[in-house]
Amino acid sequence: MLQNDELHVIKWLSQYGPLPKLQITKMLKIPEQALEKVLKSLQRQRKITEVGGGYYFALDKMCQPDQRMILAVWVLIRFIEKIDPMAHYPATYPSQLFFLKENMGYEILVLYEGEEHLTKLLQPNEDLKYIIVVPNTGVISKLRLPDAPCLFATIDFDGEDEPKVNFYAQEDIADE
Repeated sequence: MLQNDELHVIKWLSQYGPLPKLQITKMLKIPEQALEKVLKSLQRQRKITEVGGGYYFALDKMCQPDQRMILAVWVLIRFIEKIDPMAHYPATYPSQLFFLKENMGYEILVLYEGEEHLTKLLQPNEDLKYIIVVPNTGVISKLRLPDAPCLFATIDFDGEDEPKVNFYAQEDIADE
């Protein structure tokens, strides 16, 4: 029988596809040694496998990492202390991820350069906020925003395994 941490890993990999080991560590909120035991156990049981030379873990070798989803998970990790391990899910297109925090729903939408038009597809409601990940803050002024609270984020790896996630409110951008 699988342990809770093992169940969480399998659920996340089935929902999001391959994830970097570091993201799994951050999402489980456990020490590196404990994570090693969880991953080795799942590998022994043939529930997961290494992909990309061991950088990613996936349910099978044929899975390909979805870079948009991986960026969305980095944003999610910034809130992970306040979120139940099972209270985040894949979102409806064009968003990548949905999570619940303090009875409020959040959708994370990752945009690449030239995809500003995708915000027109968002369908806001009163219990939903958006976190829009953009390649740089200059893209924000080109967005047609939904009638819902929006927060913006940029993700900067700077040669590190764990990126820096910077958040901006609409007011911050207006001042630039």
